[in-house]
Amino acid sequence: MENPRTDPRDYDDDGGLKRTGTVWTATARIITAVIGSGVLALPWASAQLGWVIYPIMVLLFAGIICYTSALLSDCYRSGDPSHGERNCTYMDTVKASLGRAQVWLCQFSAYSNVFGVAIGHTIAAGMSMLAIQRRASCFQHNKGHRHPCNFPIWPYMITFGVAEIFLSQIPEYHTWWFSYLGPAMSFTYCSIGVGISIAKVVENGVLKGGLVGIGMTAVTASPMSKVWGSLEALGVIAFVYCYSRILIEIQDTIKAPPPPESKVMKLATAMGVAVTTFLYLLFGFMGYAALGGATPGNLLAGLGFYEPYWVVDIANVAIIVHLAVAYQVYCRPIYDFVERCAARRWPESSYVTREFDVLVLRSSYKLNLFRATWRTAFVVTTTVVAALLPFFHDVVALVGALGFWPLCVYIPVEMYVTQKKVLRWSPLWVWLQILSLGCLFVCLAAMAASIVGIITIHKK
Repeated sequence: MENPRTDPRDYDDDGGLKRTGTVWTATARIITAVIGSGVLALPWASAQLGWVIYPIMVLLFAGIICYTSALLSDCYRSGDPSHGERNCTYMDTVKASLGRAQVWLCQFSAYSNVFGVAIGHTIAAGMSMLAIQRRASCFQHNKGHRHPCNFPIWPYMITFGVAEIFLSQIPEYHTWWFSYLGPAMSFTYCSIGVGISIAKVVENGVLKGGLVGIGMTAVTASPMSKVWGSLEALGVIAFVYCYSRILIEIQDTIKAPPPPESKVMKLATAMGVAVTTFLYLLFGFMGYAALGGATPGNLLAGLGFYEPYWVVDIANVAIIVHLAVAYQVYCRPIYDFVERCAARRWPESSYVTREFDVLVLRSSYKLNLFRATWRTAFVVTTTVVAALLPFFHDVVALVGALGFWPLCVYIPVEMYVTQKKVLRWSPLWVWLQILSLGCLFVCLAAMAASIVGIITIHKK
């Protein structure tokens, strides 16, 4: 048995073990946490906006998230930036800066975002399973690329949901391998997506697409459909940059000053955003250049590419594995939140608090009935909603529009104004309010466009 650490130098000022994170580890955590399923819809967003507006919007959102993340990093410590009290989570930071009422708003926004992301992951995983089935059963058996090959998607979503029910029961201390498997899979399918897009461009001998995107030259397209598509594309871009709620947790891994954690985190955020922005521009550009107006809402599962079969299938397998892992990583906070609330509300209930030892594969597993039923109910609910709304890029855009303003702009701005005592009507205060209101209007417009897109596709 190891001796407990007794040297005070092994601990930080909050009593926890000394943090060892650096700017490089923080940057790596940001990059691996950010790149996810939303990147698959970026070529579609590029097709809606065109060669000119798409990079401008990506760079604009990148600048906004980099700026508001810097504001958020300044709120990690209350008071003195080097020796003030630490706030180890996003919720702790909100509670310390804004009070209980804003905590409820933050919780509602964060957990609604988690619910939406879980639905999006279920849809994307189902699409990838369906794409593999189509290629195996139809396109590889001399039926041609134009064969309808109509398989329903809902059985694959149910399969994914059943897998998530079992994965949701894995205890927290067994999920360390999630941190390694997920990023590896995301980089795998992103690399394949860019690679086959470049190969397709070379095969075509021309860059497809246009300066203003699809729709303006189409005979059947109305001006409003172009407007809705462009606004929905902004929701997709908002989705891939909506990661502020994890930044405080990443900052909490950085070693104690000097320099202050906020200074290190700002540099890490700038480098992480720069890398992800480059990947977003590359992925969006190459997918659109390869497929032009035919760019699907999900680049790898939307049958935009057929060959080489085995490479595309590897990409889709990587997507499925990554989404299975990411689903649990994203949903773990809402699992824990509900279980803590239930334990506080019914502390005497054996259904809520009691654990039973169950033998599973020669290992003892502690079964809690409330945990088992609640997590199962959550997964079933997200699976049912996904089956009813199997529209990947529309759901991604809607979730991005709903989550970006409150979590990435409004709350960081309000915390910074409160903690730094920014004077009302000062130039900085006015600028921050303009930024917040501008992002609110853009997100509301993107949300409306996403709802219109879902309704339009559902009617078809």
